[in-house]
Amino acid sequence: MAKKKNVTFDDIAKYTNFSKTTISRYFNDIDSLTLENQQIISDALVALDYKENKVARILANGKTEFIGVIIPDLYYHFYSEVLDRILSTYEEFGYKFLVFTGNKKEETERSYIQELLAYKIEGLIVMSHTIPSRELAGLPIPIVAIEREDKHICSVNTDNYMGGYQAAGLLAKCSCDILFHINSPCSEAIPASGRIWGFTGFCEEHGLRNKLILREFGHVHEDVKAQMTDVLELLETAYSGLKKGIFVSSDTLANILLNLLFRKYGKLPDDYLIVGFDNSLISREAVIPISTVGQQIDRLAYEAVSLLVEQMEERKKRKPVPLKEPIHKIITPVLYRRETTG
Repeated sequence: MAKKKNVTFDDIAKYTNFSKTTISRYFNDIDSLTLENQQIISDALVALDYKENKVARILANGKTEFIGVIIPDLYYHFYSEVLDRILSTYEEFGYKFLVFTGNKKEETERSYIQELLAYKIEGLIVMSHTIPSRELAGLPIPIVAIEREDKHICSVNTDNYMGGYQAAGLLAKCSCDILFHINSPCSEAIPASGRIWGFTGFCEEHGLRNKLILREFGHVHEDVKAQMTDVLELLETAYSGLKKGIFVSSDTLANILLNLLFRKYGKLPDDYLIVGFDNSLISREAVIPISTVGQQIDRLAYEAVSLLVEQMEERKKRKPVPLKEPIHKIITPVLYRRETTG
């Protein structure tokens, strides 16, 4: 059987009686054509069973339809789930993704960015905290951050203060003797710091005994487990006999604490109540389902890609209008009460 001939611009031009220049404009500057001519060419593509040569198109107009993504790691379930949702937007927006994990190494992340720029990405989504937003804002492409410092770039974040407030409120309803918040130390510029202030804000408003436990947990399971083991020892020795309400900054960490308690007691003791943060899959698949503050991960990912695509599409116009200042979208968290709070 003879190999089917690829349909070329010349074939489309002959079929439609348009010039090859007009056909090229359909693919590279469609707004310059009338709606009637756009429809004629579109119908011709169907009739001729045209299969677009992506490589040729990239060489012709420099538009790759690639978006770069830099995440801190895949250990914390939040990042892997956000990435999964980002990748799923291909069907709606048609953009493909090149993904790197930064692992908190500044120079490594800079080299990743240069690599992505060499691949002619049209935009970048950043979840890693390593490189300041001021530096990122100097890159020649649109950028959207998710849950990281974002003063100089667009971003999509959860209302972390509300999330911390909700978590403390849930634990307060359980008549705990003392409330704890376990987190990593972070500056106020990091959105996740809002979880700390929301938690302490609720406790102060309601006169509740509380304590912050701030540790550098890291991104390697053995290190995280060792730190959480140390935290549990503190809770066991210094607060024995007290009903402890514990708000943990992520579902990943909450699950590790829960597992440590199960290994020691064979159950979640009555004097421990736990609330995580994320509503990632691990919170629902833990040994018992974990109460958590849901970040609406679907919406975070969708809004980030949508905001980035708006900027990339604007740049393709003949007279693009640049943003006067970064756009910051805030997503409301949703509280999920499960078995770890009774």
